[in-house]
Amino acid sequence: MHANHDPAALPGEPINFDEFLKIDIRVGTIVSAEPFPEARKPAYKLVIDFGPVIGTRKSSAQITEHYAIDDLPGTQVAAVVNFPPRQIGKFMSEVLTLGFPDAAGKVVLIRPSTPVPNGGRLF
Repeated sequence: MHANHDPAALPGEPINFDEFLKIDIRVGTIVSAEPFPEARKPAYKLVIDFGPVIGTRKSSAQITEHYAIDDLPGTQVAAVVNFPPRQIGKFMSEVLTLGFPDAAGKVVLIRPSTPVPNGGRLF
């Protein structure tokens, strides 16, 4: 997870709708989660299923504060799927799993309130 974790940060610069549409945010289901002890900040290695068109993708996610590794498989999450892959140590993170900071700055995952088909695009 990147970006500014300051909840009091000002909104970003205005963008137009076409620019927003360039960001491909999809829903997927975590199929596996593993420890990532080599990460600089505590994180898990996730494999997320985005459905038959996109398939499975890997992600490093700093979500160790609020989520037990054994509870993650089966959880639906939102992720940006069209960033270039990012090398994190020996792990290649292919998507950016999204979340919001809690009051202490720890990541809370963005999840649909009811199950939805994997691969659905945010609009």
